[in-house]
Amino acid sequence: MNTRNSALVVEDLKVHFGGGRGLFTTKPTVHAVDGVSFSVPAGATFGIVGESGSGKTTTALAIMRLVPVTAGRVTLGNTVISELDKEDLRAARRQFQIVFQDPYSSLDPRKRAGEIVREPLDLMQIGTRAERDAKVADLFEQVGLRPEQRALFPHQFSGGQRQRLGLARALSTEPDLIVCDEPVSALDVAIQAQILNLMARLQRDLGLTYLFISHDLGVVQHICDEIAVMYLGQIVEQADRVTLFTNPQHPYTKALLAAVPMVHGNKRDRRNRIRLKGDPPSPVNLPKGCRFASRCPMAEPRCHQEVPELREIGAGHKGACLLI
Repeated sequence: MNTRNSALVVEDLKVHFGGGRGLFTTKPTVHAVDGVSFSVPAGATFGIVGESGSGKTTTALAIMRLVPVTAGRVTLGNTVISELDKEDLRAARRQFQIVFQDPYSSLDPRKRAGEIVREPLDLMQIGTRAERDAKVADLFEQVGLRPEQRALFPHQFSGGQRQRLGLARALSTEPDLIVCDEPVSALDVAIQAQILNLMARLQRDLGLTYLFISHDLGVVQHICDEIAVMYLGQIVEQADRVTLFTNPQHPYTKALLAAVPMVHGNKRDRRNRIRLKGDPPSPVNLPKGCRFASRCPMAEPRCHQEVPELREIGAGHKGACLLI
């Protein structure tokens, strides 16, 4: 993994829940994230996609240190954030911020919009009072909100405007990384496009680095430079945007792409379409061999016995499948 000039480096990240012994029984262990590694170049957007339960959101929360990291290493710039604790972690939080999925519940309804955006500056004691006021005014302008809207409460904004508030709040500390957890999934399609275009403009103007979590391949294709596909806690394929969408190699990736609605005149070959059957195995009772084998129409007997490793299958293209 090339980590040179990378803003974020994730190495063998694991997040397991449960385990240990109860009063009479051993508690089961949920392998939510199980050995994920990737790096994000400074100024780029790295996307993680997958079904519900694939571990993509847990990966993002672990990087943000919002859930405990079981094992592995997360480095942001020169800071190993996975090893920070208490006051050191609190001080480092200005380097990484998050935009949550639901703009309706991620904003404090009792605070005015200006206070919400200003709050990180107050908590981390960034700048003087006058400098914080000026910063908030500048942020409102950057995300396309009017100055007088600083006095309004969240319920007085539309969904798209609330997500603009979330972006402004994330930008307030001038972070090195912004984690975006399904930031447009709760919005109408037209508003989604506005927010994605705003994020792209902010990235160009400010040199932002994004980690973008989504289940929507159309959204990911619009904004991401490189994409990792997760299945049951692991990355099964990773490539740049063009390669992943034009030359997918893993059967799971092919199945996800086949499920994306296509406009007339740009139809995929339905004869080779892969349809998924059944549900993913339980993250508590993981199968032997490839975790996708039970749902894969191409699986061979060895797929149920041998564990595929994520390996280079082309220039900058990685896959975890015994058949590619």
